[in-house]
Amino acid sequence: MADTFLIGGELEVHRLAYGGMRLCGPRVLGWPADRDAAVRVLRRAVELGVDLIDTADAYGPEVNELQVAEALHPYDGIVVATKCGLTRTGNGAWAPDGRPEYLKSACEASLGRLCLETIDLLQLHRPDPKVPFGDSVGALKELREEGKIRHVGLSNVSVAQLDEARRIVEIASVQNEYNLGNRESDDVLQACERDGIAFLPWYPLDAGRLARPGGPVEEVARRQGATAAQVALAWLLRRSPLTIPIPGTASVAHLEENMAAADLELTDSDLTTLA
Repeated sequence: MADTFLIGGELEVHRLAYGGMRLCGPRVLGWPADRDAAVRVLRRAVELGVDLIDTADAYGPEVNELQVAEALHPYDGIVVATKCGLTRTGNGAWAPDGRPEYLKSACEASLGRLCLETIDLLQLHRPDPKVPFGDSVGALKELREEGKIRHVGLSNVSVAQLDEARRIVEIASVQNEYNLGNRESDDVLQACERDGIAFLPWYPLDAGRLARPGGPVEEVARRQGATAAQVALAWLLRRSPLTIPIPGTASVAHLEENMAAADLELTDSDLTTLA
C-alpha cells in the first residue's frame, strides 16, 4: 500500500501526519507552560518525515497557528492544513460560526498568523446549524477563486453534506472522528474512496472496548512487539489507501512512537482480531 497520497490530486503527503491541537495549554486554551517544547515537537515531526501539519484557528484560539509559523515557516515541502468555522466562547466551549462573512475574515486572519499568501488546505471545521450549509461552503469556494486557499476541505460532516458540498466546489479532504473504537463514519470514508478524497481521521488513537486489558489491541500489540497506539495507527493506515491519520502529542517521545507506526505491518490475522 502506498505510503503517500495526493490531496486534491496535487499535494503529495506521507500518510502519517501530525495534528497540532495538543500543543496548546489545558483544554486547548492559551499557550503551554513550555513554549519551546512545542516548537521542538513540530520540528521533530518534520525530521521524522511528516509533511502535513493539521491545525485550526480555534486551537488556543490562534495559538497553534502561531506555533506552526514560529517552528516551520517558510514550510519548505510542508503542506499546512488549517480550519475555520469553530470559535471558542468565554468559558472555552466550542461554538460553530459558519456565516460566510465570518469564514472569510477567519481565513484572512489565518493567512496572517501562518505568514502565508495562500493556504494549502482550508477545512470547514464544523457545519453551523444556524447557517445554510451551502452558504458556508460557498464562502470557501469564493476564497479559492480569489487565490487565498488552494484546496477546500470539510470536517465533521455526513455523506449528505459531503455530496452537497461537492455540488458547489471540489472537495479535497474530509476530517471526521474515526478510529478502532468509533467507526460511525464508515459511510463517509466509503464516499471518499468512491471519489478519491483524502480522509483525515481525528482522535485516531482511541480503540474503545477493543483496548480493554487482555483485549484485541493488547493481543495484536504483543504479537507485533508494538504499542497500542502504534497498532491503532497501523490499522487506520491499512483500513484504506486514502486515510491520513493526524495523531497529536506534546511529547517528542510519544511523537517518535506514533511515527514508528508507519513501519508496522499488520497481518490478515491481526486485522481479523481487530475487526
